[in-house]
Amino acid sequence: MYDGIVNVYKEAGYTSHDVVARLRGVYGQKKVGHTGTLDPLAEGVLIVVLGRATRLADLIITKKKKYTAEMLLGITTDTDDITGNVISEAESGETDRLFSNKAMLEGLIKDVFSGFMGKSKQIPPRYSAIKINGKKLYEYAREGIEVELTPRPIEIYSLILKGINESEHKVLFEIEASKGTYVRSLIRDIGERIGCGATMSGLVRDEINGIYLSDALKISDLEKLKGEDRLAESVLPMDKLLENYPEVHVRKEAVRFLSNGNRLSQGSFTEQDEELVMQAEFFRVYMDDEIKALYTYDKEKNNYKVFKML
Repeated sequence: MYDGIVNVYKEAGYTSHDVVARLRGVYGQKKVGHTGTLDPLAEGVLIVVLGRATRLADLIITKKKKYTAEMLLGITTDTDDITGNVISEAESGETDRLFSNKAMLEGLIKDVFSGFMGKSKQIPPRYSAIKINGKKLYEYAREGIEVELTPRPIEIYSLILKGINESEHKVLFEIEASKGTYVRSLIRDIGERIGCGATMSGLVRDEINGIYLSDALKISDLEKLKGEDRLAESVLPMDKLLENYPEVHVRKEAVRFLSNGNRLSQGSFTEQDEELVMQAEFFRVYMDDEIKALYTYDKEKNNYKVFKML
């Protein structure tokens, strides 16, 4: 069984669930998951976790993500992207006038972008996998049931205008945002502030926490590696996404406690390591150069307790 992560290029048309199902066959194991859904329309980096690494999925998705997004100005849809039904459309000629002065439109968009920077609350799309009372929002939407949507905290770190397509009324931009940010919803809200409405017409996820699109492998690439008996080359170490957290190695006398998931006492690591880990949210604990667990410092008891066993 493989334990680790795979940088998969999710192609448009696939759901994230589709990718996981295909890779269960490719890797020949059931313990396969992913760390953050991409809509069928979207493409780009999808981090797939294998074996023991599935226990890290909830930690991986807490990081920043970078996207290249395309928005179509002049219409809104019920799904907030071009796959949905049009629910409003700008008056004839209004969008043409907006795009007739590119310099003015660039200034307007940049000004609107600035208003979305930083922390805020966002209303998610009605067609999304968020659960309310055990049922996904898109299931309510398909049944025509109105559900009150609660704004969710998000943070936008950067918004950079990359291009304007006057003939197609489209705008290309880059975004770096926190966990839980729906780019579709952001585009919907940007269109509302511009005054003509907007919907997402394209999305590529470029990076998650140091895992880049340029290194991603398509399913066909993975199938080819399997046929060449080189599939192991596609699997990155499962601690690859935790490199920002301290790494410590247990002393021999603490190995038994670590193996059983017990608390670790002062003196389980070197003095230098212990100074480092007391300040961390959690830290990586290794035995014989293999990551075994994540621990955190318990200030009250002045020892270390399990954050997550691997």
